[in-house]
Amino acid sequence: MKRNPSRARAGQDRACLFDEITDKIIAELEAGHVPWVQPWRTATDGAPLAMPRNAATGRRYGGINILLLWSAATERGFAAQSWITFRQALSLGGHVRKGERGATVVYADRFVPADEKRRACEAGDEAQAIPFLKRFTVFNTDQCDDLPAEIATCATPPPPGMIEPTVDNLIKAIGIDFRIGGDRAFYVPAEDYVQVPPPAAYFEPINWHRTALHEIGHASGHPSRLNRDLSGSYGTRKYAFEELIAELNAAFCCASLGITPTVRHADYIASWLEVLREDNRAIIRAASQASRAADYILGFLLDSDVDIAAEGTDSRGLKPHFTGKE
Repeated sequence: MKRNPSRARAGQDRACLFDEITDKIIAELEAGHVPWVQPWRTATDGAPLAMPRNAATGRRYGGINILLLWSAATERGFAAQSWITFRQALSLGGHVRKGERGATVVYADRFVPADEKRRACEAGDEAQAIPFLKRFTVFNTDQCDDLPAEIATCATPPPPGMIEPTVDNLIKAIGIDFRIGGDRAFYVPAEDYVQVPPPAAYFEPINWHRTALHEIGHASGHPSRLNRDLSGSYGTRKYAFEELIAELNAAFCCASLGITPTVRHADYIASWLEVLREDNRAIIRAASQASRAADYILGFLLDSDVDIAAEGTDSRGLKPHFTGKE
């Protein structure tokens, strides 16, 4: 049987991209920097707290693209989390400045070629879909000139006084059995409840919010919700992978709500590195599942809490959301 050269090239491109992304995350973790913990700077010297979004459509990027764009914004000191393609900038009357280097976002999906449909029809088989991957280059609005004023303007994070009531309303709306007390934070899948120590137990009470969102992230994987595999016991790869999902989810939720806590679960870095070194697709899948968890959780917010509804839950922008499908 002859090998389809286009499939071979697609597979090589996918493997190369998986390696590029995974190697970048591993390098940051080895350097002691957790890429999804405060991957932004203050409004005075870099990108403000925000989820990256497409400046032309207003839609948020999802999955691994969040980490890629956060990293690019932090590395280059951009003052915005707004991104746009070269053609979009032109269509809006602006342009990307000469010599500017873009950032890569990715989109993966499957399609069934016409010849495969014919073959399956003639043989009475099920048509086999071919995975494909596309890279898109986007530019930060800081790299553009002559864009409309409203396009280049970043959304203002909610005032600090609104953060705690918003998270409190979210916890009530989501309907998970959420208990405050004790001296440990955890989720019990068998009984489907979350327990978190009271805010006063934290050196910085704002970090209580990240802890709560981390544990709610675990709860989102319950069979009655997003149905993830929560069977991993402490110290296993499966356990470390679920912790990675919960951590990324907490970071995505915090960025959406204007919360800037410090790192949590830094002691898991070694186990995360082990997972990433063994599987170059792990960070892609974890970011994709964390993005789904964050969309699910934030979907319970009331319009009066925060204006997230307009962003939608698909969060693909120009369809650059990496779904992680094989």
